[in-house]
Amino acid sequence: MAKAFKPLNSVLIKPAGPDCNLDCTYCFYLKKSELFPGTAVHRMNEEVQEELIRQVMQQSGRSVSFAWQGGEPTLMGLPFYERAIEMEKKYGRGQTVGNGLQTNGILLNKEWARFLRKYDWLVGLSLDGPSHIHNRYRLDRGGQGTHGRVEDNARMLLDNDVAANALCCLTDYSVRFPDELYNYYKELGLTWMQFIPVVETDPEDSSRAAPYSVTAKAYGEFLCRVFDLWMADFRNGQPTTSVRHFESVFYTYVNMQAPECTMMKECGPYVVIEHNGNVYSCDFFVEPKWKFGNIMTHRISAMLNSKQQHTFGAAKAVLPGECRKCPWLTKCYGGCTKDRIKDPADNRKPRFCQSYKMFFAHADDRLKLLASQWKQNQRDTQEFQKTGGVYNAFDDFLGKNGNR
Repeated sequence: MAKAFKPLNSVLIKPAGPDCNLDCTYCFYLKKSELFPGTAVHRMNEEVQEELIRQVMQQSGRSVSFAWQGGEPTLMGLPFYERAIEMEKKYGRGQTVGNGLQTNGILLNKEWARFLRKYDWLVGLSLDGPSHIHNRYRLDRGGQGTHGRVEDNARMLLDNDVAANALCCLTDYSVRFPDELYNYYKELGLTWMQFIPVVETDPEDSSRAAPYSVTAKAYGEFLCRVFDLWMADFRNGQPTTSVRHFESVFYTYVNMQAPECTMMKECGPYVVIEHNGNVYSCDFFVEPKWKFGNIMTHRISAMLNSKQQHTFGAAKAVLPGECRKCPWLTKCYGGCTKDRIKDPADNRKPRFCQSYKMFFAHADDRLKLLASQWKQNQRDTQEFQKTGGVYNAFDDFLGKNGNR
């Protein structure tokens, strides 16, 4: 059976490689500097940047997105991204282009905000919550907490009408405070939230997960509580805040594929491009085994559709019998592959199996009701469109930009 062709819809780019101006306890990417022993500072040069953008614009379809990540991507300086806009215009073929910047926020200022607002970039801001939570693990190179600086810049972005989402890494500590976290972001104005469970292997004992990793039971309890808070904030049948996990799950309740790769049957819908042009399967698997080549000598779309990437993506579906019989399988598909590997105690069973079972048992009835309401809206939409109207019931339910 022929493999389905994967369109080049998005790329994740590491323009400053593993370099960062922080030293967060749970960071898994700083050690990737070992892959580039010849240089102490890692920066994408103009030649690689232009070839990257040329290929993506010429090989993509009607829409494409660039996700600029790190390390810390703002270390490149603002002129690098101004040039990226020029290259997107130069090589564009009338596509819709989206740009996203995932940042720790330390280097942002009003000049950055003007640029981000002008070109409608989406900022994913790593802010782990109020100071006692954020400063537990998100430290600068001097071992000092960074909360005040990041929160100030979060307010600055919002004051300048920059689209910003809160990225919260859930750890053994932060997972204890679902109400405080949810309400903190909402009151700050960061009403789009993404909660990312941290799982890393213990550097002191490779047979177990690191002590700051969130447990399955704690994560399940967190999801249930935040779901209740999210639902309580609905107005007129629609959400007023966005929690990415819930919205991604909702896709599966209306017979659509979840947009998050962690909930897909197979992963590998994008590739990661390092500062020197090397291409890898996923940012959690930037390692020699999953290196495909370099954009200066290989086509990105060909690497995305290579046998190696297909093998990588298919590994996600290799699940134990318990999972294959689970009634929730099509809602989670075992979660992220890396969570099985980073927790060596049981790298066959999904780390968050218990979490998902707890969440779906708690939320299933209400998600089914929301899906029923959406399907009715869709039927109404179809009737409306027959008369020449234009309306998207799904986007309307998610608050237009709910999954941005």
